[in-house]
Amino acid sequence: MKIERANLYHLRMPLRSAFETSFGRIQERDGILVEVFCQGVVGYGECAADRNPGYSYETALTAWHVLRDYLFPSVLGTEIAEPGDVQELMSWVRGHRMAKAALEMALWDVWGKQRDQALVELLGGVRRKVRVGVSVGIQESIPSLLRVVEDYLQQGYKRIKIKIKPGRDVAETQALRNAYPGLSLQVDANSAYTLETASILAPLDDLNLLLIEQPLADDDLWDHSKLQRCFKTPLCLDESILEARHARQALEMKAAGVINIKVGRVGGLSEAMAIHDLCLSKEIPVWCGGMLETGIGRAANLALASLPGFTLPGDISATERYYVRDITRERFALNPDSTIDVPRAEGLGVTIDPQALNLFTVNTLQV
Repeated sequence: MKIERANLYHLRMPLRSAFETSFGRIQERDGILVEVFCQGVVGYGECAADRNPGYSYETALTAWHVLRDYLFPSVLGTEIAEPGDVQELMSWVRGHRMAKAALEMALWDVWGKQRDQALVELLGGVRRKVRVGVSVGIQESIPSLLRVVEDYLQQGYKRIKIKIKPGRDVAETQALRNAYPGLSLQVDANSAYTLETASILAPLDDLNLLLIEQPLADDDLWDHSKLQRCFKTPLCLDESILEARHARQALEMKAAGVINIKVGRVGGLSEAMAIHDLCLSKEIPVWCGGMLETGIGRAANLALASLPGFTLPGDISATERYYVRDITRERFALNPDSTIDVPRAEGLGVTIDPQALNLFTVNTLQV
């Protein structure tokens, strides 16, 4: 497998509704689509970095720069035995995992197409459909939150995650639990608290939550281990886990009882599988996080979430949750049992809609 040439597409796609977290509010989402050409086969990968450096230091523009000036020059024309091997060629570039994940994902797409195999088969997935939930951004009021959640429940979602931040946390979660006593519910702080201020979250421990996600700093493990001792509800680490080594350290110091795996955050599907395998061996549940991906990244997430260790519903959601129109011809729909079917066609299992791609592209580059 050899990349002969490649194209980059800078996308800007309007969201169906605004999405607010502890670090900001967006109404449109930026991203980078990677297109590679390998001996007659075309593969696609998605970089999940957004326009602003809120969730991560990576942005769409830094990914564009790193892919163009460093990653592609390191891999073009080089024979690659299998997709994960590209990581060694890119290893001299420190960080920039979302950019690396996009390039590796495109190679997984190529590899599957060359072998007439779906990504789920290449990864060793065991499910034909995966359980999913929906992530709800911070709303303007508790009544508004209840209305939004009720709408998602009516659509068929059986697990709800709400974003929280100081001042918009306990009351909102309590209101949801009172309205829906049996609801599978979790909260996500996106690093909005410190070890000292997190004490305000103590009442959440009585609400039978699935988990409390990333309450403390994005690079922290140690303080999470202290905080976990104060909660019976499992803490879940997201931003703190950038590779399998971090996951091992977190588990050794009992910093969390659950790990959220995001392909972009950890640098690619190969590292995501390594984290999955580690957690499976330790009997630690994992789930697949979402980053408002298009159908390209969503297809990869579904294949990943079909692995046996993904025992909690993922933040994958149906296409219509975020976009009126996607860049793939395929749209992912929610099944009545709050699952989404895993793509079974070769490679990622999705095809590009050229008109939509043209509509949402703000810049292109041939590498």
